[in-house]
Amino acid sequence: MFVNLRTIRLLMTKKYTPQEEQLARFAKALGHPARIAILKFLASQEECFFGDIHEVLPIAKATVSQHLTELKNAGLIQGEIQPPKVKYCINKESWDLAKSLFGEFMNINKVNKGCCK
Repeated sequence: MFVNLRTIRLLMTKKYTPQEEQLARFAKALGHPARIAILKFLASQEECFFGDIHEVLPIAKATVSQHLTELKNAGLIQGEIQPPKVKYCINKESWDLAKSLFGEFMNINKVNKGCCK
């Protein structure tokens, strides 16, 4: 197998800032409409149980569970086991960080008036 050493060196030296990596994690978590719907629902509640989320969304329980896992892994939500149920809510600290990072990212174009006219 042929390996391009220049490409390997470039990949090994290319670093992303922690903010860029975090923004990418948030963006990936927001990359499905069901997860957006879950976040909108949770943001409108103080807290809620898994069954409440499943009742609102037109998707299977297993699918809701997978989406909740993705959101939790990204840090956007948090869950607490209250047997026999699981309670979920927005992780306010991560939510604020996501708003800040996306805001900074979306305002980049204000500096550059645009190159394609």
